[in-house]
Amino acid sequence: MRSLELLVERIILSSRWILVVFYLGLVAALAVYAISFVGKFLKVAQNVFELDEAQMILAMLGLIDAALVASLIVMVMISGYENFVSRFDETEADVSFLGKLDAGSLKIKVASSIVAISSIHLLQIFLNANQYTDAKLMWYTIIHLAFVVSAVMLGWLERIMTSTKAQKAEEKH
Repeated sequence: MRSLELLVERIILSSRWILVVFYLGLVAALAVYAISFVGKFLKVAQNVFELDEAQMILAMLGLIDAALVASLIVMVMISGYENFVSRFDETEADVSFLGKLDAGSLKIKVASSIVAISSIHLLQIFLNANQYTDAKLMWYTIIHLAFVVSAVMLGWLERIMTSTKAQKAEEKH
């Protein structure tokens, strides 16, 4: 019976390597997104003298938005791999730029990135407000505020959990 239990535990523990497929898929998605970014950039560069100031701002916001999305993908890939699959060999890969992200910190960073991306989209919408009905503008704003509230709540919950862990560690000593 003990050998069956060990086999099940090994299978479950080894199953984390299946996540690598998802992270490699994100690498491929990032490469495709980079090609898309280059296309957007070339389109902006080609029309730079034809765009008025508002159009140029919208184009730059689109490029900033793409950079934030790409950064989010990298953050999820690296911290997800390190948290759930395997640690990077410190001699070969320096991931210190991410800091030490546990699952809670990763959620907060992802939520913050989503708020930043949503803010850019909302700004783009407001710069073209005449193309939207008041009802759509209201719903876009409400959805953005939902992202903001969610990010704040995640941060607040993480802070509570961190202080609770610290209190329990203090009580042990």
